[in-house]
Amino acid sequence: MTNIASPLDSGREAETAKLIQGRTGPWELVIGLEIHAQVASTSKLFSGAAVGFGAGPNEQVSLIDAGFPGMLPVLNGFCVEQAVKTGLGLKAQINAHSRFDRKNYFYPDLPQGYQISQLFYPIVGEGEVSIDLSDGSQKIVRIERLHLEQDAGKSIHDLDPTATYVDLNRAGTALMEIVSKPDIRSAEEAVAYFKKIRTILVYLGTSDGDMEKGNMRADVNVSVRKVGASFGTRCEIKNVNSFRFMQQAIEYEARRQIEILEDGGSITQETRLFDSVKVETRSLRSKEEAHDYRYFPDPDLLPLELELAWIEDIKKSLPELPDDKRQRLMTQYGLSQYDATVLITEQARADYYEAAAKGRDAKLVANWVTNELLARLTKDGLEIADSPLPPAHINGLVELIETNVISSKIAKTVFEHMWDGQGAITPAEIVEKHGLKQVTDTGAIEKAVDDIIAANPDKAAEVATKPQAIGWFVGQVMKATGGKANPAAVNEILKAKLGL
Repeated sequence: MTNIASPLDSGREAETAKLIQGRTGPWELVIGLEIHAQVASTSKLFSGAAVGFGAGPNEQVSLIDAGFPGMLPVLNGFCVEQAVKTGLGLKAQINAHSRFDRKNYFYPDLPQGYQISQLFYPIVGEGEVSIDLSDGSQKIVRIERLHLEQDAGKSIHDLDPTATYVDLNRAGTALMEIVSKPDIRSAEEAVAYFKKIRTILVYLGTSDGDMEKGNMRADVNVSVRKVGASFGTRCEIKNVNSFRFMQQAIEYEARRQIEILEDGGSITQETRLFDSVKVETRSLRSKEEAHDYRYFPDPDLLPLELELAWIEDIKKSLPELPDDKRQRLMTQYGLSQYDATVLITEQARADYYEAAAKGRDAKLVANWVTNELLARLTKDGLEIADSPLPPAHINGLVELIETNVISSKIAKTVFEHMWDGQGAITPAEIVEKHGLKQVTDTGAIEKAVDDIIAANPDKAAEVATKPQAIGWFVGQVMKATGGKANPAAVNEILKAKLGL
């Protein structure tokens, strides 16, 4: 990634940047990400070999992937379509003319001795992504390019003390490398950008974004500078595949570089790895430049020429993307920006919400999905697609609240019953089974109120001068009725009895 000053590097941005305080004053972080996302495809970029997680060693390898002499690559057209779709989703320029190049280096897990990539003429040019920050603000991060390339295999060092094993199942797998401009100014922004790119790709269906399987990872370029100064020397943190690790790696690396510079040293441009156990980065090798790889056009692949009408057809087929979905949820359901942002983070989450909200109080449904449901899913390590509660049950629970069959407090008890193995029956059936119907009989509530007032005359007298003391009486009535009394009716009767 080239360290070229961006138009965003203005005095106004520097004033609002998240600066890091050092011994000699504030420092500014400059970060760029190179995200490698595996293309959602059933076969590899230049061969018909299968792509899939969990296969035995070297079971998904063609003669092309293994680098046998005389084997010619054949471009996977579907992978090209997925790259174009991704570029459109990133509001980027689609290049009708692109070309594949050979990137030459020699590792045991790269049997061809080169990687087919795109350096000079990528399939996708400049674009931009809007990221959401914790303070409610948004920021635009510019994208420099997206190109297609093939993955290498995997070297395995822990199966034998004296030998390295090589698994070529990933060799030739199609990757999209998405390179940002150096517009990111904090670890928080970097994580927000990584999350947003992942969300967009999953919405588009162009990558599953599964970081645990290695299907999405990032190289993080980090440098520091004094505010207003030119860019410093960057270090690349290789193969980060966790939001938490990215945050930790950037924070450590920034401090490491600041300490070196403040002690009078200089930063060496290099590739580093993040040790998640020691929570530190360590040197791997000096950073290579493009000329080190001796790039040249791949002689076995013709330049890629795309028809504009085909690109336009793909554009028309794009699904609703996260930012558009958020705006629609805010408009259609009257949700706050915060609630809508939480819901669109995962496509399955937004789909679940919309199914649960049909015909119900949209804000109340959003509260149950974003608070109770998501909290329990997180606690149990589940994704929303694996939720034991279908959307219809959240819908039914909210309906019981809306129709005053149960109170919001009782609803939490019903939710617990649903979660603890009773999700097979409806919320209404759970209420009936456990006798949880709200008490709406004003006569029964009035009797409970009279009994508590009679037993606490001193507190009743205090209410005249301390109206807020009515809250104590509300709590006592709810306790006396097992939490089943209608809160609105309790308040109304208490106010009448206490003369408020």
